[in-house]
Amino acid sequence: MTSLTDTIAAAESIADSVPKGVFVGGEWRGSGSGAVLAVDDPGTGQTIAEVADAGVEDGLAALSAAVDAQASWAATPPRERGEILRRAFEQILARRDDLARLMTLEMGKPLAESQAEVAYAAEFFRWFSEEAVRIDGGYLVAPGGGSRVVVTRQPVGPSLLVTPWNFPMAMGTRKIGPALAAGCTVVVKPARQTPLSMLALVGILQDVGLPSGVVNVFTTSRSGEVTSALLRDSRLRKLSFTGSTEVGRTLLAQCSDKVLRTSMELGGNAPFIVFDDADLDLAVEGAVQAKMRNIGEACTAANRFYVQRGVAQDFSEALAERLGSLTVGHGLDPSTQVGPLIDQGALAGVAELVDEARAAGAEVLTGGEALAGGGNFYRPTVLTGVPHGVRTVREEIFGPVAPVIVFDEEDDAVAMANDTEYGLAAYVFTERLDRGLRVCERLESGMVGLNQGVISNPAAPFGGVKQSGLGREGGRVGIDEYLEVKYMSIRAPW
Repeated sequence: MTSLTDTIAAAESIADSVPKGVFVGGEWRGSGSGAVLAVDDPGTGQTIAEVADAGVEDGLAALSAAVDAQASWAATPPRERGEILRRAFEQILARRDDLARLMTLEMGKPLAESQAEVAYAAEFFRWFSEEAVRIDGGYLVAPGGGSRVVVTRQPVGPSLLVTPWNFPMAMGTRKIGPALAAGCTVVVKPARQTPLSMLALVGILQDVGLPSGVVNVFTTSRSGEVTSALLRDSRLRKLSFTGSTEVGRTLLAQCSDKVLRTSMELGGNAPFIVFDDADLDLAVEGAVQAKMRNIGEACTAANRFYVQRGVAQDFSEALAERLGSLTVGHGLDPSTQVGPLIDQGALAGVAELVDEARAAGAEVLTGGEALAGGGNFYRPTVLTGVPHGVRTVREEIFGPVAPVIVFDEEDDAVAMANDTEYGLAAYVFTERLDRGLRVCERLESGMVGLNQGVISNPAAPFGGVKQSGLGREGGRVGIDEYLEVKYMSIRAPW
């Protein structure tokens, strides 16, 4: 039987094969300064790779390459653009196992979840390979009859794509796919904690024949400095960012100077509402999915559990039993169901939120502590008796902690669910269709799962309202974020 040490070593050999440089104009190279950035395994704390640590000059070089390639890529037939994405989709699936091991090594999620993410990531390329040939326009007779109205859609142009660490491949394909399908060239900046998945993805795009300069990538420990320089450059036409609301606000302010086209997928604080008529087994299963996917480190993760009084105790105890039985360990261990948090800062943040809730009177039904022995592990936790005003309820937890709050009336649940600056995802469990639809419509959220705990789908629009973001990714509307509408008035003297 293969030991965990051997399994980790095998994954590290995959990491060794991934290019570690800045990818500019179809070529891999080191950073201009020669600086490197360490990538750590969150399950052991050990460094697994060093990648180029780009500076401003590297970022601007990547933008220059994207600008140089823009005209020819926009002129590439839509079918040809789509076929490149289709070939990339097929190659991602062919390399699924190695890509999953690489992802688990740098991010920590259990291997089964990494395999699911690789498949999910590939689907965005398949979806947008098909959307590339469906970019449409319009033709109509002007009301006065003297002209014809012709509408076409054209690529926005060179785009900066900033991706997060929690879904290091899927968040990349969800942005790169529609951008390339629309005819835009891109510069990608992956998160410093998890760059290897993106670098591997770029290698695949290179292998399937993507022209030089269409996709360019840099990794950096100075994200603010390099990104700001690109946002000030008049050649950049769009920013797509996934990350925290705090950083998103800063980027929006910087984009205002150039009136830059933006898409923002920001923080979440998803309510999970369980009514007393819900199928309790289904609700508990949905809660486990919505809370524990990606170790709770997801913007769509259920963050606040509002449970009607009649079933609150049964639900809380059943959820605690399920979460308490989950196996915590290194993501490459086949028995692991809950991996480590991304770094020590994340671990400390989750512990602080739980300790504050406990001090405010919350009861810990299971978990409530970090694991000793190395790595960034925190036990899955269920809290009851949580006051509505504590930070565990007000802020995004980004960890395996489920605070339960009891409610009596539907109006109370909706009011508490909407009492947040965020509005990304929400979940509702009830056997009454009228109530389910009514509550879904009342919730101030861009996405709602009714009687299901997993809602992400490449064929559906992903995005939020309020301070959870601007624009949508995925679905038929995803490509619109990378297209400009042009109207032509054609004189018709006949």
